[in-house]
Amino acid sequence: MTQDIDWTCAAEALDTNGWAVLPKLLDPGTCMRTTDLYDTPEHFRSQVIMARHGFGRGEYRYFAYPLPDPVQALRTRLYPPLADIANRWHARMGLDRLFPATHAEWLAKCHAAGQTRPTPLLLRYGPGDYNCLHQDLYGDHVFPLQLAVLLSAPGRDFAGGEFVLTEQRPRMQSRAAVVPLTQGDAVIFAVNQRPVRGMKGEYRVTMRHGVSAVHIGRRHTLGIIFHDAA
Repeated sequence: MTQDIDWTCAAEALDTNGWAVLPKLLDPGTCMRTTDLYDTPEHFRSQVIMARHGFGRGEYRYFAYPLPDPVQALRTRLYPPLADIANRWHARMGLDRLFPATHAEWLAKCHAAGQTRPTPLLLRYGPGDYNCLHQDLYGDHVFPLQLAVLLSAPGRDFAGGEFVLTEQRPRMQSRAAVVPLTQGDAVIFAVNQRPVRGMKGEYRVTMRHGVSAVHIGRRHTLGIIFHDAA
């Protein structure tokens, strides 16, 4: 998995845009098997109906521990190269918190602080469903990068439902981006803030993400968040 990723290009895209696409991170068979987990309640700790909370429309389920193998593998294997980028970002933003080399060490810090609930999730959208712009923070211990993997095939399984990011820049108007994804593609993106190098030095921009309305069909996404929830 990680050996096939061009981390130099991914890091450059993250520095430039706050997001980077990892093409074909999961094969179609893994996408289908992961999607099928949604209807197996024993894999999950809770379900959220988004309209009840003003989050949008659609639903999602948080996985329970132990995580399914593909979900656990993504968290474990992608964390180390992302931690290198996260540490560099924190240094640029003048933040003291550094991230350990392994995900197990990072989770130990989260759990010691009372953040013990797993945060990877499966999202399901139908016609008219959407996800409002938001941030997945969940507690004081926040890993600054996260991952979303599109499990469904655009044009075959659904239409619409684009992944959207906004960037709030100091004393400037916000900038939006629509990230093109095909089945099995993943997008890495900033959870909250990221550093930007300006003419007068480094400054921070705030990122939010969401999903535009699905027109037809059903869209499934796997979300990988590297910190646990309080």
